[in-house]
This record gives sequence, C-alpha cells and structure tokens, in this order.
Amino acid sequence: MTSEAAAAHITSSAALQDTPIPSTNAQLMSGKDISATVQEELKQEVAAYKAMHPSFRPKLAVIQVGGREDSSLYVRQKGKACEKVGVEFDHIVLSEETTQEELDEALENLNNDLAVHGILVQLPLPKHLDERRVISSISPEKDVDGFHPVNIGNLSKRSSKPLFYSCTPLGIIELLKRYNVDVTGKRAVVVGRSDIVGQPVASMLSNMNATTTICHSRTENLVQEVSQGDIVVVAIGKPEFVKGQWIKPGAVVIDVGMNAVTDETKKAGYRWVGDVEFNEAKKRASLITPVPGGVGPMTVAMLLCNTVVSAKRHFEDSININIKPNPLSLKTPVPSDIEIAMAQKPKHIGDLSRELKLSANEVDLYGKYKAKVSLDVVERLKNRKDGKYIVVTGINPTPLGEGKSTVTIGLTQAIGAHLKRPVFACVRQPSQGPTFGIKGGAAGGGYSQVIPMDEFNLHLTGDIHAITAANNLLAAAIDARRFHESTQSDKALFSRLCPAKKGVRKFSPIMITRLKKLGIDKTNPDDLTEEEVSKFVRLDIDPERILWNRVLDTNDRFLRQMTIGEAPTEKGYTRQTGFDIAVASEIMAVLALSTSLSDMRERFGRMVVAVSKSGEAITADDIGITGALTVLMKDAINPTLMQTLEGTPVFVHAGPFANIAHGNSSVIADKIALKVVGTPEGEPSTPENTGYVVTEAGFGADIGLEKFVDIKCRNSGLKPDAVVLVATVRALKTHGGGPAVTPGKPLAEEYTSENLELLEKGTSNLKRHIENICQFGLPVVVAINRFSTDTQAELDLVRKAALEAGAFDAVSANLWAEGGAGAIDLAKSVIKMCEAPQDFKFLYDLDISIKEKIEAIAKKYYRAGSVVFSEEAENKIKYFTEKGFDKLPICMAKTQYSFSADPNLKGAPEGFELPIRDIRASVGAGFLYPLCGQMQTLPGLPTRPCFFDVDVDIETGRVHGLF
Repeated sequence: MTSEAAAAHITSSAALQDTPIPSTNAQLMSGKDISATVQEELKQEVAAYKAMHPSFRPKLAVIQVGGREDSSLYVRQKGKACEKVGVEFDHIVLSEETTQEELDEALENLNNDLAVHGILVQLPLPKHLDERRVISSISPEKDVDGFHPVNIGNLSKRSSKPLFYSCTPLGIIELLKRYNVDVTGKRAVVVGRSDIVGQPVASMLSNMNATTTICHSRTENLVQEVSQGDIVVVAIGKPEFVKGQWIKPGAVVIDVGMNAVTDETKKAGYRWVGDVEFNEAKKRASLITPVPGGVGPMTVAMLLCNTVVSAKRHFEDSININIKPNPLSLKTPVPSDIEIAMAQKPKHIGDLSRELKLSANEVDLYGKYKAKVSLDVVERLKNRKDGKYIVVTGINPTPLGEGKSTVTIGLTQAIGAHLKRPVFACVRQPSQGPTFGIKGGAAGGGYSQVIPMDEFNLHLTGDIHAITAANNLLAAAIDARRFHESTQSDKALFSRLCPAKKGVRKFSPIMITRLKKLGIDKTNPDDLTEEEVSKFVRLDIDPERILWNRVLDTNDRFLRQMTIGEAPTEKGYTRQTGFDIAVASEIMAVLALSTSLSDMRERFGRMVVAVSKSGEAITADDIGITGALTVLMKDAINPTLMQTLEGTPVFVHAGPFANIAHGNSSVIADKIALKVVGTPEGEPSTPENTGYVVTEAGFGADIGLEKFVDIKCRNSGLKPDAVVLVATVRALKTHGGGPAVTPGKPLAEEYTSENLELLEKGTSNLKRHIENICQFGLPVVVAINRFSTDTQAELDLVRKAALEAGAFDAVSANLWAEGGAGAIDLAKSVIKMCEAPQDFKFLYDLDISIKEKIEAIAKKYYRAGSVVFSEEAENKIKYFTEKGFDKLPICMAKTQYSFSADPNLKGAPEGFELPIRDIRASVGAGFLYPLCGQMQTLPGLPTRPCFFDVDVDIETGRVHGLF
C-alpha cells in the first residue's frame, strides 16, 4: 500500500472480489506478511521521494514516560520498523516523575519542530498524568496514532476527513483490501466501542458502504447480532469472548484482542489468545486473523504509513508560500504617511509567519506586528534554490531623499499583492538620529510603507540599543584597562585578572585565545614565567592611538570631539576622543555582514580597537570582551519580520549609514528571504513559484551600490540578478543646476513646473550611474519615482536618456499615491529583467594595494582626476599594510549628494580631486574606510529638527508627526 492510499478517504471497495465460503478451515490473514509487504513498498516510496527531494526526511518522535519493559519493547519495535523504511526515529525517554507541565512542554516543542512529522506518546502513562490531556496536546497535523479528538471527530462525519485514521482500524481495512474482501452491502459487526478501535473501524466500514452494527458486552441478543455478521471485528479485551459457534459460516473474522492466559505447558507460563475462540471460529470462517501475527503487525505498518503521509504533506505544503494581500483604501489627496499607516490594520505577525511557512520555533514574537526570525531557517531550507535577487539603489539625491525606500516597498507590493509572486523586501533599520533630526522616518512613504511605521522608526526590537550598549561597553573596557595598567604592577594585574578561587587560578576561555596569540602554550596560570605574565597582562595601549569611539543614536554635534577622564578619580588620565552615531559603529557593520552567530563572534574578536606603544594591533579578543559583546548581540543577529501596507513580508535588519559605513541591510536577512521565497528542491523554476527578494542599497549608487557589490556581495557570495535605479525629476533638475533643495523650505518654481532644459542637463547624473552599474555586468531598470508636479514630457525625457545610456528599461511609477498598483508596470519590467544575461564582476581585485583600490573607486566609478592622501592617511596605509589589512575591500565615507567629496558639485563631474583625510580600519567587519573631505561620523541637528512635529495622542496612545 502507498502512503497516498493510506491517507485517502476510505470509500467503496466494490471493485474487489468476493471471498468464497470455504468448506474447510479458514484461510489465515497474515498481518505479519502483509505488514512486511507494506513496509517494503514504503521503503521504495520514501527512497524515490528522497531522490527527487534530497532534504525530505520523514521523522517519527515517540515519547516514553518511565521505563516499563513492555513499553520499551514496543518502542524499540517501532524504531526498527522506521529504520527499515527510511524514517528517522527519535525516542525521547522522560522519567517516571515527569510532571504534566513538563510533558506538555516536550509535546509543544515537538509540535513546533518542523523536522518532526509524527508524534506519539507511548501508553500507558503513569497514573499522575492525564492521558486525555496528553492526546489532545499533540497537534492534529502530527497525530499519526489518529487519537486526537479532531481526527476521531472528523472520522465520524461523512462531510469531512480526518488528517489521520487510527493505526489499528487502518490496518484492519488494509488487511481486508489485501485479501480482496468486498465489504460493499455486507453486514459488518464490530464488537467493542472504544475510541481507539471499535468506533473508528465501524465508521470506516460504513464509509465503505457496509451496513455496520456496533456491539458491546451489554448488547442484548449479542450472539444473534454476531451470527449475522459477514464481517466480524472483535476488540473487546476479553480472552476468547466470542465463541466459534457464533460465527456465520463463511464470515471474515478480524480478531484485535491480545490477551495473556495461563498455560503451564509454555516456558513463559502463559500463551497469547485473542478475543475470539480461534480454534472453533476458524472451522466456520472463510478468513480469520491469527493471534499473534494478525492485526498487531499491521498497526506498526500503518503508523509508518501515517508518518510518511504526514512528512509528504508537510513537505508539499511548504513548497509555495501563500501571502494574503491586505487591500488598500486609497484616498485623494494622499494623507500624511503616519495617517496612512495608522488607518491600515496590519495582519498579526504570527499569521504572516505562518503564510511564510515558518514554524513557531523559528519565530519570536515582539508584540502583535513584529517578530524576530531565527537563522535556523537557512539550514532548514538549504537545499532550496534561491529566489531572484534585486537591489534598489538611486541617483545622487537631494537632502529630502528621492523615495528609494518608497520604491523598494512599492515594488515589493506590486510583485506580491498584485502579480501574486512570492516576494520579500529587505531594508535597513532607521537610526533615531535622522528620524528626529532631518529625515523624519525611513519606512517608505505614502501608500508604499512598512507598518507599523511608528514602531519601525523608533525602538523596533532594540537592535540599535544593543549595538550602542555593546559598543560603549567595549569603549569603557579600553579606557579602564589603560587606567588599571597605568596604576598597578604586573603581579597586581595578574592577581586581579586571574584571581585564586579556593586556592585555584584559572584562565577564562578568552584568555587562552590571547595566550595563543602571544605564542604561550600554557593553560595553568601558575606555570607562567614573570616575562610571560608581563606579556599577558600588559596591553600597553597608546592613548593617542585608541581607535574606538563611543556612540549614541542621536544627532549631537557637540560630542564629535571631547575630553574624557576629567574626574579626580581618574587621576589625570585624560584624553581626547569623540562620539560617532550608533549606526556608524563597527559593531553595526559586523551585524550587517555576519552570516551566523559564530561568524559574528569571530568578527567581534578581530576588531582592532587600539594600537600599543610598540605598534601592535590590539583587538577585542585582547581586551577579553568578545563573549560579552556576543551576549549583548545574540538576539540582534536575528532579522525582524514586519509587513508592508499591502501585507507582503519585510525583513528590517541592521542599519549602517551608506555615507559613513557600507549602507546595506544584513546579509542574514537577504539569505533567509532568498530561501523562503526560493524554488523548492526537485521542483522546476516556473513563473508561479519563482520568488523575488528586493533589497536596498543606501543613498546614491556611487556609494550604496558600489559597497553592495564590492563589500556585501564579496562577503555573502550572493550575486544580484537585477538593479533598480531610482530617479526623480526633482533630483535630476538639481543636478542640472537648479536651486538648492532645503528641508523645511518650499520647493523653488523650477521643481514644480516643467523645465526640460534644466532636466536635460541633469540627466548627466542618471547616465553616469547607469554606465557605472554596467561596469558590474548587471542589467538595470530605471524607476522614475513620479511626483504630482512631473509632466509627461519630463517623464519621457528621463526615459529616453536612460535607454540611451544602456538601461534595460525605464518606467515611471506612482507608488506614493497608489502603492503596489502604481508599480505594476515597473514590477513586470523588473521580473523580465531578472531573466536577462549578465556578466557579474567586481570593480577591483582585493590583491592590489590599498591606494590602488581607493584610486580604482575614485577614478573608475567617481571619475576623479586624482586622489590626494593626507599625511595621516599615508601613515595609516603604511601601518595597515604592515599588519596585513591591505587585502580588505574599501568602504568610502563620502557625501551622498555628489560623485565628488563636495556636496555642491552636482551632475556628472570629471577630473576633480578627491581628498582622503584619514583611513580607518573595521577589521572585524572586514573593510577599510577612507574619510573623504569633511565627512562627519556624527551628524548634527538642523535649525528646525523633525522632533518639533512628533508627539503622542494622550487618549489613544497613537504617535503623530513622524513624517
């Protein structure tokens, strides 16, 4: 029997032949032989399915409470049967004293484990445990015993099907089928009314069009009822209760009983008998099951069938995600972003995670509308082919931004909610600094937003707070270590770093790492020589070469440079330092580029935080803080799941600035999303099951996209299938020489009325970006983010310029006012572009020198005529080369408003001078970042910050004023 047959609804067996009434003893219905045949068929079926789907691993989990020998024997038999057919088996043994709550927890873990397809609890249970509660606690979808009330209840309804039929009744039906017993129109008598056998088998026989009677020990005229049965199933639990003479000549007898009766002739002192008087009954019956060797072996076979059915059902259910769109109610004029966001009711994040086929074990809810998703998803879906990888970038923007996030979200809504394709957006978490400073939010805009937008723009799940805490703990540790080394002897330092506890000194694991770096192969602190003790305890930090700043997530210009250590308790150990914004911390960059928790920890350990007086690089491992940093960041490494206004999924994870850091959301988020929307293993890619991940590269393509390719893609090993370049008529006019665009001030007339001459000049910036993207061998579609003031002539001009420059297509989109509906044409073009040929390549090779890499970016990508290095930058290049950091990629810290370091130099300038005033190392993250011109690592507040408009409605608790 195939697993499909086991799962199918029990229907008519009219096609089966009648069994003739024998004139001699009945034929034995060997459950042992049929079970062996069924198991061999299952083995072949599982092997064939695994050949098509290598990750298919059917798994049965059995919980046994206590150590009863008979229970252990039964479980071992099930385990051997599982091994035979290729089903993984997990035997979980709990102590006799296990509480109800502990057993409930164990069942809940199995219910949520996607790798487990069948669960059963071996009965009987200790008396203090509630058997009914236990059976009800097993998920109906994994109840391969078929005992759950949902499955039993659905069996009794003709209008519904159980997910599983109870194994023993299913085994009985299989025996009847294998022995060609036609039950249609026959009288079936079931003796016994238990929920496990009697009631279910009676329902199944009725569904096969038998006329079924259920009897029990108190049934009047029981002998007469049994004697009329063409098929008699006995499951009453009493030895030889049904006598042979009760059996109608030619009847089929199924004896479910298994009773031990005293027999002194047997070595064991007992023998097994059924509920039917076998020796007499076989003289009248045509077919009869022996005891043992009849129904018993079939129960195990059907358990395996149910497990394989469940595994295939779960596997096939996971093939295609099914996102239910959340319809928009568009209004004209378009309300504020916050009004739109508040008017839309999001789906519960648990519902969205289920639509994505994520298990409860893979999702940690943070309230109703956001959740953290475990990295385990990548491992579970490792054999799934990735979806298509689309990166959204932009031309050089105005200070108002040009809607790159809006296009990212609107395009995602169009692909998912309107074109019905699997899709995921991956965006950065916004920094609180710009949210309350100049930008006012980064969730997209209009009807293309991530919601809830107030939660998105504020604390979210606390990742940036975790980064701030970790960064500043490390900063405090650096200064504290310098202070303590300056005020203590080697012996005192050693005593405090390795204190004796109960007379025994021990190195912590992180200290062993430092000892190995120093070439000291000892693990006992008492074995170190005085020289080795001194090397171990003395980092000898040069206060002038501490490379680690403190951070905060606020635009506070007055913390850019400061003096610390002014309190009398610091004994005059003052020094000059400063703050960066939290998203510029190397810890943020590490988070964004890590591929696993272990990878993140290793990167933290490699971070160079200072230089010793002898010129040695001092790392977080040397400080001994790596483990603590990892603990602070262990939850932050999981991406946050949210949704768009139209209900499509979004990962919000990491938020490195593009003009300071590398400006892209996390590798982890992209990898998980690509697997979730990817094509299932063994399945051909089709338009219907090909999914898309839309990720965003910050600011203009000159910084965000270049770093996406040369840093993020190098690190992740992922290759984009397409680039979407966002442009606006307004921004192109600024590059054509239009007046400055200033937040808070009305736009000049040039931007609100048609001006083709100004726009024509500004398309030079667009063309330059298209040419640059082509250097990576990637196809590009220009998304013209349309504003109400744009004219058709202006849109046509931009499209013409884009196509002439080599774009695959250029499509105007009204995502702000119409959401996904306003980006359907754009989405169709992008999907088509994903199939276009490409010759992906990096801008430079890692083996060239630091200067050559910087010059490659400056001259090939920015079109600079020359690069000028300050004395500080020259010294850093020399030092980094000596320390072996010269093989790292480059992350240029540069203004987003121009190809040059001058934000006022618009259009497509060439031949300019690019000044490099300093170079810093993010060795843990894995790049060097030159500071171009006057680029600041801590923004300041404008004259009128956005916080003037932000408040909360005291009565409703709703936030308003966020953009």
